[in-house]
Amino acid sequence: MRSNNRWSDRTVAALAVLIVAAVQFTVADTPEAAAETSARTWLGLIDTGAYAKSWDTAAKYFRNSMAQSQWVSRISAVRAPLGALKSRRLMSARFERSLPGAPDGEYVIVQFSSSFEHKGEATETVTPMRDPDGQWRVSGYFIR
Repeated sequence: MRSNNRWSDRTVAALAVLIVAAVQFTVADTPEAAAETSARTWLGLIDTGAYAKSWDTAAKYFRNSMAQSQWVSRISAVRAPLGALKSRRLMSARFERSLPGAPDGEYVIVQFSSSFEHKGEATETVTPMRDPDGQWRVSGYFIR
């Protein structure tokens, strides 16, 4: 039996799938989403104590600002006393083209509300930047 409806069930279902896929692609394709993914991956290295590897995978700007040994010394002094990560929740991600003391470029300031074994509440600010090769890599990290 043929439907009098202008749109068939298959057509409506296909359109719904395309709309959902387009929305998901658009959200995942934003600078904020890409930078958040980069920040979380990088923080995973910090969380496991892979401080030298975090320097290796950071933005060129970050690596040019200090030697790997300096970074390892600084980050271990800050993170080790906090103990293990208990939780991390995204608070915000804001795209910027200009930051104080940094060259103009594409940055996302990502803030997380975090909890550690020895510090119940902390704010981690991670700033990925788009490197010349198009990849988002961390250019700054602060914890308070």
